[in-house]
Amino acid sequence: MPEFTHHIFVCSNQRAAGHRRGCCDAEGNEELRNALKSEIARRGLRPLVRATKSGCLDQCEHGPVVAIYPQGVFYGHVTLDDVTRIVEETVVGGRVLSDLQIAPDCLNNPNCEHIQAAGTQSEPGATATP
Repeated sequence: MPEFTHHIFVCSNQRAAGHRRGCCDAEGNEELRNALKSEIARRGLRPLVRATKSGCLDQCEHGPVVAIYPQGVFYGHVTLDDVTRIVEETVVGGRVLSDLQIAPDCLNNPNCEHIQAAGTQSEPGATATP
């Protein structure tokens, strides 16, 4: 069997509503992954391109998050409307979508402005501490 040309990881992490870090698949229905799988199949890219459900990719404040390899690109705030463009531009065309890409200075950076902003919000049921 030939190797995968692309592997797309779709965060399916779930948290309670209102969690300060957000949630990539609040409904738990894997709608984004299923849409990617359908688009991959529609374009005849199976079995060389795979969209896989993943656990937390630790980029929650940018969710929903998709990571695409071998490029190693992370996309944030991905919607169903982005699916066709992701497959066409990134998987087929090899181009990074700058409007979706999580900025390199934010990726895995606890000082990212988005993480800092989320840290200032209260979690439901949390009490303020001095």
